[in-house]
Amino acid sequence: MTSTEIRHELHAHPGISGDEHFAHDLIVRELAACHPDKVYTHVGGFGVIAVWGTELSHPAIAIRGDIDALPSGHRCGHDGHTAILLQTAQWLGKKKPAPGHTVILIFQPEEETGTGAQKILDSGILQQYNIQCIYGYHNLPGFPLGTVVLNLRTFAAASTGIIYRLKGRSTHASTPEKGINPGLATAEIIQAFNRLNNHNETDLDHFRQSTLICVQLGQEAFGTSAGQADIMFTLRAFSNTVMEQLLAEANSIAADIAAQHKLDVTHTLRDPFPATENRSDIVENIEQHCNCRYRHLLTPFRWSEDFAHYLQIFPGAMFGIGSGEKQPELHHPDYNFPDALIEPAAHILINLIKLKIEN
Repeated sequence: MTSTEIRHELHAHPGISGDEHFAHDLIVRELAACHPDKVYTHVGGFGVIAVWGTELSHPAIAIRGDIDALPSGHRCGHDGHTAILLQTAQWLGKKKPAPGHTVILIFQPEEETGTGAQKILDSGILQQYNIQCIYGYHNLPGFPLGTVVLNLRTFAAASTGIIYRLKGRSTHASTPEKGINPGLATAEIIQAFNRLNNHNETDLDHFRQSTLICVQLGQEAFGTSAGQADIMFTLRAFSNTVMEQLLAEANSIAADIAAQHKLDVTHTLRDPFPATENRSDIVENIEQHCNCRYRHLLTPFRWSEDFAHYLQIFPGAMFGIGSGEKQPELHHPDYNFPDALIEPAAHILINLIKLKIEN
């Protein structure tokens, strides 16, 4: 199949995170004609890793593409990302890396839920290889078609959901003084967390954001004074160091306020993402060798990417590829990956591979 036909097949059979069996089987079939030296299947669920090169010790370059869909279908372009990576595999099948080099293509599941990258890493496969550089890419509506979008430092923010559970003691609503109602503490925590915000996006070392998500206090029982509350926030920062500091300060605030009101407090993290922190020298290599238009971001994206997990182990960088200035935003019901982007995007990846295996 052509790359466009591959994308259309994937688009017609979207597999949500954890159920990418159609994409998995299609990828494995298409790779057979590309003659990789090794193919790992069902990695971390329905992931596939293809390797050109036979020696584990040789310097390796790795490229990740994501393969899963949203419940509404392929409204994020992962069908296109898979087609791009398979076209890159087709090129590798015709021009194998010179002796002494290894190329690894990672078809990753479960990006939308933020769990796929860690599952790939937990398989231990990548750690067997001498990966000198790993690249991740994502199409970006709002930028000219085929334009490479770079950031020398952070590409996407760190984020985590956090739930604070305040436990007091419920009592009859007529005698609230006999119980411990977490209502006032809840209000104080919300106000204190609002003061955590620093919205200066140009200052990577100080930007941080606290967003109130949900409050559940007591229950609809008018004869009972509330005895428990859950307060949920999403925290964001542009560096992993600042994220650690923000979490520590948030937990300290919640603990202090709870103690003042004689409440017990526990906290649970949900969907934690590290910051996608690029290596600046690798970003400069992309700029010099992508052989196309490029632009640098003034600030990182506030959303998070699970590609960040790879960057905590291997040197690398994530970059964007413009999918059209008038393209609807990602996850929009009218979004559809443009077929015209497959070929130029694959050429960008091929040029990055050439940079590593020909120098």
